[in-house]
Formats: sequence, C-alpha cells, structure tokens
Amino acid sequence: MPTRQLPPKAPLEIMAEALIDLDSGLNISAKEAEIVRGLEEDIIFGRLPPATRLIEDPLMARFGVTRHFVRQALSHLERRGIVVRERNKSAAVRSLTPDEVEQIYDVRELLQRQAALRIPLPADPALLARLVEIQARYRQCVQEDDFRGVHEHNDAFHLTLFSGSGNQHVVRSIQWYMRLSLLVRAKQMSNPQMLDVSMRHHDMMIELLRGRDGWALAQLCVEHIQPAKRAYLAVVGGRPRAT
Repeated sequence: MPTRQLPPKAPLEIMAEALIDLDSGLNISAKEAEIVRGLEEDIIFGRLPPATRLIEDPLMARFGVTRHFVRQALSHLERRGIVVRERNKSAAVRSLTPDEVEQIYDVRELLQRQAALRIPLPADPALLARLVEIQARYRQCVQEDDFRGVHEHNDAFHLTLFSGSGNQHVVRSIQWYMRLSLLVRAKQMSNPQMLDVSMRHHDMMIELLRGRDGWALAQLCVEHIQPAKRAYLAVVGGRPRAT
C-alpha cells in the first residue's frame, strides 16, 4: 500500500506548535503560575535587578501561599533560566556576565539569521496578515505603557515571523534563547527610544517579507537584537563585539 504523503504544514501551524510553553508537560498549579508571572514581571520591568535575592518568607507573605508553592515557583523560574539556586543559599535573579551575554547572542544571531533565510519570499499572505495584526497590538501596548503587553507581543511577533521558516525545532530554539536573554532584553521594554527603534524594525521586516531580498531580512533580524545587548553590556562593563 503506498504511503500517503501529508501536506506540508503552513507557517501558522508551525507557529502554533512552537508557541506551546516550553514548560509544557510540567505540572504547575494556578498558585505557582501566579507567583511565576508576578516575579517574572518584576524581573522584566527592573523591579528585581540581577543578583537580587528571592527570600522565601517575604514571597510567602506577598502571595499568601505556603513555602511549598514558593519553592515550586522558583524551580519553574530556574528552568526558564532567569533564576539561579545554590545549595544553602536563597534563590537569586540570574546575573549574566559579559561573556555569557556574548555567547547567548552568538547563538541567537546564528538561529535568527538562518531562520530568516529559510522563509520563502514573498511570504505567505496569512503570515503577513498575522504579523500586521500583532504589530498593531504591539504599537498600542507601547502607546499605553502596557509593558507586559509590549513584552508578550514583541515575542509573539518574532516567533510568528520565524515560523515562516517552516521548522518548528528552529523556532523552539529561538524561543529558548529569547528566554535566556530576558534579563538583557528587559531594559528595552520600558525605554521609549529603544521601543521606537523596535517598532520601526518590525515595520521594515514586514515590508521585506513582501519582497524577495532574504539577505536584507536576515541582516535586519540580527541587527534588531543588538541595541538591547549593547545597553546591557554598557551597564555591566562589557564591550560588544562586531557582528
């Protein structure tokens, strides 16, 4: 009996698979999710800077939960790469050294360049329509100072864009390294100048997707992530390498 060939997945189907939480398969209660979201927001928006100790007793009081729920939430944040825990010490917000930032961004640049080059141009109209929709919501969040929305719609824009490569494994890898670089990207979420650059880059990406210059798109996807990296290294005393 001949094997039936399944049709290739559309970019939006790839995106839907890739956007599944990387913690899927792990049991996380509603209380743990509330703690994770609250602490993640504090880290994203600078209320908890790198190396800040996360003491269990104040967290128990803040969220009205037992020590078990706090420890489980910290464990989830550790798996996300934004909290570190050491034996006989309280958990702390992860602090990235200049060398760690360079290594993470080396991988981000490789992944994003190659993903962009694999997007067939002109892009699928459905993919373009989705990106235009996300960009409109992203711009609205910027205008309303909705920094959580800025963060979520920025990530959605890029993961949707790279879903056009048709490779869910590449998109998942990009998502993982976006997560690892969250501490680096956090400053961008509330900086008006950096957000303006980000919005203009998104608009340019959409226009390039309508054309045929894949190399220009790939280079823009690499250049797009540099401002946050340069800003972080300026604070911690590192000097960014040329890309």
